[in-house]
Amino acid sequence: MKLQSKLPSVGTTIFSQMSQLAAEQQAINLSQGFPDFPCDPLLPELVFQASQQGLNQYAPMPGLLVLREQIAALTQRCYGRAVCPDRQITVTSGATEALFVAIQALVRSGDEVIVFDPAYDSYLPAVELAGGRTVHIPLQPPEYRVDWQAVERQISSKTRLIMVNSPHNPTGMVFSREDWLALEQLVLKHRLFCISDEVYEHMVFDSLPRHSANQLTQLAERTVVVSSFGKTFHVTGWKLGYAVAPVELTTEFRKIHQYVTFSSFTPAQQAIAELMQQKPELVTNLADFYQQKRDSFRSLLQSSGFALLPCQGTYFQLADYSALSALDDVSFCRQLTVEHKVAAIPLSVFYRQPPQQQVIRFCFAKQPLTLQQAAEKLCRVSR
Repeated sequence: MKLQSKLPSVGTTIFSQMSQLAAEQQAINLSQGFPDFPCDPLLPELVFQASQQGLNQYAPMPGLLVLREQIAALTQRCYGRAVCPDRQITVTSGATEALFVAIQALVRSGDEVIVFDPAYDSYLPAVELAGGRTVHIPLQPPEYRVDWQAVERQISSKTRLIMVNSPHNPTGMVFSREDWLALEQLVLKHRLFCISDEVYEHMVFDSLPRHSANQLTQLAERTVVVSSFGKTFHVTGWKLGYAVAPVELTTEFRKIHQYVTFSSFTPAQQAIAELMQQKPELVTNLADFYQQKRDSFRSLLQSSGFALLPCQGTYFQLADYSALSALDDVSFCRQLTVEHKVAAIPLSVFYRQPPQQQVIRFCFAKQPLTLQQAAEKLCRVSR
């Protein structure tokens, strides 16, 4: 039987490949973006309590109301936006599901979607499965800032949607208020929609203001904002996220969501709602928590041959290795894993047309000992 693939150019993701190689080589895994430390100890207890209380069946399709109410309160507290828990918030099985569903709800056959490279790898296949085409705008190192005039030049009669991601994976760039205002102006001028991937929203460093599509009323009325409990509470394996959108977009979003996962893990929804209520400081203090890890990791690598690029947010650090090797980034990451026992991610995989640069990504969402051991190995890498 011959099957014509809907995604002929898609294979196993680089994240799976590098994590598997790290396991095979018994290397320290700084490639895939997940913590190696436990979540707050109260959270598993709350999951157990919810299960013991009988919350083991399907949650309502939009998510437990108690959790949606906490999301609404968080959105109001962080961004000053009042959203309706019933009609504007949907709990999803991870942020990737929310991104996929939002794309399927908005993109039609023949539509064009603007994305910024380097881009998270789920965007392109989701757009193609919806019948659309991605238009890639490369961001330039070391700052990876958006040239909004260049963006407008790429807008055509077929442009339907702009996808943004701030704080940005993999570069750590964070949108300024001027960026958000420029985006709002383009969306309104050309009557576009927006998907704002904000899964690292609470990881903004150096006292920079935390901005969001939620803060601009007119932009928010044409935007699906996606976030992640897995990132915020160190439970990526629970696959729990959410989408905030105006009523009309939420209606279309839920039409698809109900046939993708319908609902998500019920005890975890109850537990996270209670945790948000009992320990709001876990969100408030998250930026300081990860900034300490960023600063420690950067300090540990000062004597290495890696040139560290700016990191304003997320838990990723880019590093230029051009002083250490002439290899391409995929080959260098494999060599780093096999010979030096530290796994990283090559930046080129985040591009449609990779530029000529030798940059890789490390994840510093790790215990201090893990970062110290990794840094010791990385400091021994030489040409």
